[in-house]
Amino acid sequence: MSEAFNSIKTALKEATKHAAGKGRVAKVHRPAPVNVKKVRQLVEMTQPEFAATFGISLGTLRHWERGDRTPHGPALVLLHVIKHNPEAVLSALRQSQN
Repeated sequence: MSEAFNSIKTALKEATKHAAGKGRVAKVHRPAPVNVKKVRQLVEMTQPEFAATFGISLGTLRHWERGDRTPHGPALVLLHVIKHNPEAVLSALRQSQN
């Protein structure tokens, strides 16, 4: 049988076990905290530029940088992607404007 068929067969078995309350529990990935100011400096943007570019309120960005608040959920994930591959995010944003 093909590799694709075996992959689908395995997935169906796992789905059946999951539906029956058996099988593996999903693995949860929790991103580590991030230094927001360093991420912003990495992309060489001012606070207003960074906030406007990535859809973050300027006030929230300032709170994150001061340490009054910490990013979580999708914002934390976005910051990690910006930290590790800023050009991918910027490229995707440029393409969405077209």
